Parts: sequence; structure tokens; C-alpha cells
Amino acid sequence: MNKLKHFILIAMVSVCISSCSTALNDYQETETPFDIKNYFDGQVIGWGMVQDYSNKVSRRFCVEIVGSWQGNDGVLAETFYFNDGEVSYRNWQLSKKVDGSYQGQAEDVVGTALGKHQGFAFQFQYQLSLVVEDETYQVFMDDWMYQLDEHRVMNKTSMSKLGINVAEVTLFFDKQTQVQTCPNGNSI
Repeated sequence: MNKLKHFILIAMVSVCISSCSTALNDYQETETPFDIKNYFDGQVIGWGMVQDYSNKVSRRFCVEIVGSWQGNDGVLAETFYFNDGEVSYRNWQLSKKVDGSYQGQAEDVVGTALGKHQGFAFQFQYQLSLVVEDETYQVFMDDWMYQLDEHRVMNKTSMSKLGINVAEVTLFFDKQTQVQTCPNGNSI
């Protein structure tokens, strides 16, 4: 009987959580919809933080992105500078499809990332191989970008393992800033 009660409780919590989640179609079309191909063309700089499951900030970082496109195929070369001195790289190979959606691959992404936009929002979902203290974990990334204006984008990413949220990443991109490079990681 305890197993049945436990199962019912988990099912009820799951329904509550899923009913509170945001869907891409919650965002109305705008006159000029957010399209990552247009925004991430050329140099973009961003600042962010990682918060663990308890919302404690565990890392801060700056990221330099250089985007280049040939038709509907693009590369986003990302360089991350973390506050602990670590520098890491990711190179996204992106492809815009006829329906306006995107597919992407990168060195640390398992399989293919899928992205769609609606109005001022863009959702990108993928499995990431994450190395933490010499252990590699596969985590699900639910990445949401919101275009604030032609120069600025907010990014919120939920990182989960087995359906449990383990971290949040928050980023602010600015395409207009005079500073086009990140400072040394230790000064972030």
C-alpha cells in the first residue's frame, strides 16, 4: 500500500510540474521574430552564471561567440572564460531548416540538438556530456533565449538529469557593447 501511495504522490507532483511549464507556442508572433541566424552573425559577447540545485551561484563566466553563416548552415565558435580560470570551447554546427527550425551538433552534445522559435523566443533542447571532477554525465539542456531588442538577448537554461533539475544557467548577450572580448577568467 505504501508503494501505491508513493506512486500516486509522484504522479501528482509530475502533473503539477508539467502543467506549470512554458511552451513555445505561449509566445505570440512579433513583427520581427527572433532568429538566431540573424542575431548570432558576427561577434557577440555574453556574461552568465551557473546556479546549482539549491540556487547557489557555483560559477560565473564570460563567453565570446563568433558566428559565421553560409546560406542556412552556420558555425558558432564559443569560448567560455570561467571565474576559476578554466577556459572551454564549443563549436556549434547549425543548420536552419525550411520550416524555420534549427538542428545543431557540437563536440560535447550527444546526438542532434533541436531548436524552434516563436515570436521573441527561441527554445533549444539537447543532451550534453558534462565533465564534473573527472566524471562525465549526460544531462538534458532546455535552453530558452528571449530577444529583448535588436542588440540584447536573455538566456535561461534548465539542466536536468533523470527529470530532476540539477542546475540553472543564466546568460545575458549584448551585441552592441564596446567590449568585444572577455577579461581573464580570474577577474570575472
